[in-house]
Amino acid sequence: MEAHAKTTMIHFISRASVKVQDNFYTVEYGEDRQVPDNVDINAERKALIDDCNSQVDQQVEEIIKTFLK
Repeated sequence: MEAHAKTTMIHFISRASVKVQDNFYTVEYGEDRQVPDNVDINAERKALIDDCNSQVDQQVEEIIKTFLK
């Protein structure tokens, strides 16, 4: 079966939990991106996933720095 729909928007949510001492912290970041015509959709997906994961990593680092002083 051949798909005839065109992807016009991509969405991704990244989430992570970290335990610091006796507490658990969960952070989440999500983003929607509109996809223009004639782009490499796989490259756009990878960029979106990398950007969302980076945001979550930064938030986790901030939590660790804050609570492990």
